[in-house]
Parts: sequence; structure tokens; C-alpha cells
Amino acid sequence: MPDSVMTLDMLPVGKNARIVAVDWASLVEEEALRLRALGVDVGSKLSVSHRGVFGGADPLALRVGRMTVALRRAHARAMQVKLLENGLESGQ
Repeated sequence: MPDSVMTLDMLPVGKNARIVAVDWASLVEEEALRLRALGVDVGSKLSVSHRGVFGGADPLALRVGRMTVALRRAHARAMQVKLLENGLESGQ
């Protein structure tokens, strides 16, 4: 995996990224549909606003467009993101 690609649960707070792949089969169908309805899908730009303070650091608060979406770490591990630098894909 290139340095700029990681699972969403590893994205540092405040860094911008684009979702490049999602393992939808690893998620419960209803949860996958809900995430897609909220705009969490391949191609979406997002950032991690906050992480939970207890135990496994659940939930993650994602900024997707103008919305904040809470996401479990297990769901975030099913998503690969590419780090964006200054709003552009790294390496461009």
C-alpha cells in the first residue's frame, strides 16, 4: 500500500482524504446502505474531526461535505482512503 493510502481508521484527525475502496461485503447490508445514503462511498472527500475518548476510540466523527457523520472503527477499517494534500490527490 503506498504511503498516501490507508484504512480510514488510520487517517489522522484534520487530514483530508478521498475514499478509494470499500469492502461492502464486510459490513451488514443495512449499515452499508445507511453509509451510502449519508455520502460515505467511493469517491467521497472526508476528514476525521474527532475520535472517541474511551477504549477503542469509537466512534469516529467524519466530516463529509457539510455533514458530520459518526462511524464505528470497524466500519472505518473496511474503507481505504487516499490522503489529499491541499485538496489534491498526493502525487499530483
